[in-house]
Amino acid sequence: MQRPEAWPRPHPGEGAAAAQAGGPAPPARAWEPAGLREPSLYTIKAVFILDNDGHRLLAKYYDDTFPSLKEQMAFEKNVFNKTSRTDSEIAFFGGMTIVYKNSIDLFLYVVGSSHENELMLMSVLTCLFESLSHVLRKNVEKRWLLENMDGAFLVLDEIVDGGVILESDPQQVIQKVNFRADDGSLSEQSVAQVSLPRLILLLWTFPPQCTNSLLL
Repeated sequence: MQRPEAWPRPHPGEGAAAAQAGGPAPPARAWEPAGLREPSLYTIKAVFILDNDGHRLLAKYYDDTFPSLKEQMAFEKNVFNKTSRTDSEIAFFGGMTIVYKNSIDLFLYVVGSSHENELMLMSVLTCLFESLSHVLRKNVEKRWLLENMDGAFLVLDEIVDGGVILESDPQQVIQKVNFRADDGSLSEQSVAQVSLPRLILLLWTFPPQCTNSLLL
């Protein structure tokens, strides 16, 4: 399905410069709502990976659109039901733009707001997939992902941080992940964002004092 070309974004300060120069401010576009927010670098709302049954394996949410785990899981299930049996790579759901890719028994999703450029979202998805393919030795499937979850989180953290796109070049991501792995550093992971089997394995890897604080 073809989508009209993405809306042009106003340049930061557009209108303000004209007002300072004494000229009239540019007319509002018909599609612009009142009080349009300034352009933001926070362009990714969520990234998640589901298995072939729609169960979460990895997920990170970068804003408060779905503040609770229950809302996140319901959203993921609805997205899976809408996309798992289609050949498309783009879906529009609940006022959001979603790009996705299927690999054997995995579904990878990148979620942005309704006005985000699909090509930009797709570049993040492609970078995620190709980086994971390297980390998982070209076995982008559920078993290998569960066995290398630390590396998967490192990959995601190098691509997106707090909703901001940091990198879209897989080679750069792989280099940074290798450096962090050699350095022995681990990415922070929310208990709610890790599947239960993997969570149990992760708890064994933490020092006792860290495990006690997580359980409390």
